[in-house]
Amino acid sequence: MILIDPPNAAGHGRLWSHLASDTSFEELHEFARLIGVPERGFDRDHYDVPSEWYDRVVAAGATPISSRALVARLIKAGLRRRKARP
Repeated sequence: MILIDPPNAAGHGRLWSHLASDTSFEELHEFARLIGVPERGFDRDHYDVPSEWYDRVVAAGATPISSRALVARLIKAGLRRRKARP
């Protein structure tokens, strides 16, 4: 299932949502291509999506979910990729 959290991550002067799949990275990449998210938006286990895209992404089929629930679903699916520690 494709998931999106509310736009609540600040960066580069705007707010961002995280777009993820709890099924596979292939499903995630396919959905991102379909809606026009650039590949550079992929970060380890999700795509960063600007807040102004949120409604369009939900209309395209992403399921709105809280940020906490999104991370829990990634962990449960074995798809969570944490930042490497120095």
